[in-house]
Amino acid sequence: MNNTNLDLKLFEQIMNIPSPTGYTNKIISFLEEYIKGLGYKTYKNKKGNLIVEVKGESSYTIGLSAHVDTLGLMVRSIRGDGNLNFTKLGGPILATYDGEYCTVHTRDNKKYSGTILSTSPSVHVYPDASSKSRDENNMYIRLDELVYNKKDTEKLGISNGDFVSINPKFEITESGFVKTRFLDDKASAFILLEVLKYYQNKTPKQNLKVIFTTFEEVGHGASNIPDVDELLAIDMGCIGSDLSCTEEMVSICAKDSGGPYDYDMTTNLINLAKENNLKYAVDIYPFYSSDGTAALRAGNDIKCALIGSGIGASHGMERTHINGILNTYKLILAYIEK
Repeated sequence: MNNTNLDLKLFEQIMNIPSPTGYTNKIISFLEEYIKGLGYKTYKNKKGNLIVEVKGESSYTIGLSAHVDTLGLMVRSIRGDGNLNFTKLGGPILATYDGEYCTVHTRDNKKYSGTILSTSPSVHVYPDASSKSRDENNMYIRLDELVYNKKDTEKLGISNGDFVSINPKFEITESGFVKTRFLDDKASAFILLEVLKYYQNKTPKQNLKVIFTTFEEVGHGASNIPDVDELLAIDMGCIGSDLSCTEEMVSICAKDSGGPYDYDMTTNLINLAKENNLKYAVDIYPFYSSDGTAALRAGNDIKCALIGSGIGASHGMERTHINGILNTYKLILAYIEK
């Protein structure tokens, strides 16, 4: 499979649909319509996870999960000058949000643009402009509206609890790097769409339940999953100190902060990567949890493993490579047909 076989326009579409955790209806609706267009039936559970069942040759059922919720912000309060204080959704590195464009989504479906700033945003005015901590108490959202006080902002329909999405700035370079926020985990959601497209006119060896979850960033995305024998969580592969993964690889996680993943599944994935000449790494993620972690902690009686494309600068300005996407895609297909 070469790069041109990937539907990169679809990839960009997914990345540009705002979906901070708790505000995922739009991305789920988009995926639902796309998947139905491929000829599959879908259903949702009560908290909004989207599930696709694909009948296989055997009675054994494997689950494949990716989460579509991303990091983001929520309006905490309206300031006296009409601008906005915020609270985090998930665990973004807030220093990377300083100066980023964002959109406020009101409960009556209005949208307002703004910029995330430090409360000391100018070196010509504030002596601590460079040194002030970038955190919830020292940052705010500057609205692109003529507001001068709290009442002006309230008249726009903005209120506490409104969701705020961040401009992802999606870009693919000539060298094959994908630069954008929220590759964690929309890159994996895109890969699963490519897997579903692959099986449009084929029957997989195993029954499949493909699950797009909506609350992974706050810890309970796949806590209530449909009946499966084992779950392969597809999430981001970590890159950095003491890790062997690169952006061109598929990462196989042996252990995260929730403990080790299933021995047999993980060993099988390693062997499949070797047999198919894939670029891969086996790593341990010290500060990480996944849909697999949530499923196991909720008491589901399943085997579980975790893989994902290598992604740099996670929860900041993320980057992967098309080769990492392809290696992950190929390992999933090999796993299904094992």
